[in-house]
Amino acid sequence: MKYAVGLKLNERSGHVVIDAEDALIAALKAKHQQPDAAITYVRRQNRRGDARHPPHG
Repeated sequence: MKYAVGLKLNERSGHVVIDAEDALIAALKAKHQQPDAAITYVRRQNRRGDARHPPHG
């Protein structure tokens, strides 16, 4: 299952899409990738909405 994790770092916000078994694991993986970022949300990936707003690099 894929989850979108919202992050805020240096007054900029964005999101990453992560494969995980549940939302908590997705949040922990995102925090491991960017330890200085604040997690703002975790939700299941939305095909339509995430396609309109792809994650940054």
